[in-house]
Amino acid sequence: MVDATLRTHKFHDLSHFGLRISVGVLLIVHSLGKFSSGGAGFFSSIGLPPEMALLIGLLESIGGALLVAGVLTRIAASLLAMEMLVIMIHIKKLQAFSGPNGLELDLLVFVIVLTVAVLGPGRISISHAVKKLPRFLQ
Repeated sequence: MVDATLRTHKFHDLSHFGLRISVGVLLIVHSLGKFSSGGAGFFSSIGLPPEMALLIGLLESIGGALLVAGVLTRIAASLLAMEMLVIMIHIKKLQAFSGPNGLELDLLVFVIVLTVAVLGPGRISISHAVKKLPRFLQ
């Protein structure tokens, strides 16, 4: 019984770590296009100020890096969840689940970062190693 419990906890920690790392890296890579002139042009084409490309790019790259490191995870994940919600409601207008402007990837990222915001950084993180951070900063 104890052995099964230990394995479950290890797999729980590893799966939580895997989710955090994969969505963090995905957001970092996704943010890179926003730092070029094409990012500003895209934001203009959807009716947003081109300066927003830099701000959103910074949110995604810094937020993704914080998720990967496991530092300030709840705050970063909460901000990223709000961004995904705005994208789904304001930009894509909840029109289609799949297809060229589908919500599927945005919804998946939203659910993952919301899960990370609720569960925190997990044991495989810098926050857990430091142990002196207040819970809301984890």
